[in-house]
Amino acid sequence: MLRDEGLVESRQGFGWIVSGQLLSQSLESLQSIESQLARVGRTHERHILDFRFIEAEDAVTAADVATTLGERVLEVRRISRVDDRPFARVTVWCSESLAAEVTLQDVSRSSFYDLLPVEAKTASQSISAEPVSPEDSKLLDVPTGAAALVVRRTTFDRHDKPILMAEHVFPGHLTEFVVSLTGSGDTSAASSPTLRLVADP
Repeated sequence: MLRDEGLVESRQGFGWIVSGQLLSQSLESLQSIESQLARVGRTHERHILDFRFIEAEDAVTAADVATTLGERVLEVRRISRVDDRPFARVTVWCSESLAAEVTLQDVSRSSFYDLLPVEAKTASQSISAEPVSPEDSKLLDVPTGAAALVVRRTTFDRHDKPILMAEHVFPGHLTEFVVSLTGSGDTSAASSPTLRLVADP
């Protein structure tokens, strides 16, 4: 009865949970989840885990950072929390030349899109389903091996030069990838791809 009324839902690996409010983030434009949360009045916090300038070949989890951004990068890892609950683990890499003036205080309160001296124009993005690592399970408060939606993005400036790389890990029970499909030749009912992120009320 609770399921039929939309009050609870089941998620594989988590059992039955209270249905949460869905936050839709369009994938057609460059925007941060923080801006979406702010628009709907949700409380969002950034908890910085690492802030360091490193050799790109030492970058965590992203093997192609060196070939994409250059030899030295700023690596920032953080936990995004919504209403004081972990919502995503985010890692961002930026070339040292662009991030030389960026401080820990800057990334604690602002998006890289607002901090860099160049404008972000386009991005390529991949979305995959992957098991949560032991480290991320602790950070996100989910079981090791549980499903996660992993979003990897490379952002380019107006000259098509890569300026940022990012990896977002969302717990699977809080995230859906949604797109409407139509029959051949009919685009009237199509919708843009959207991430639906569930934030508990």
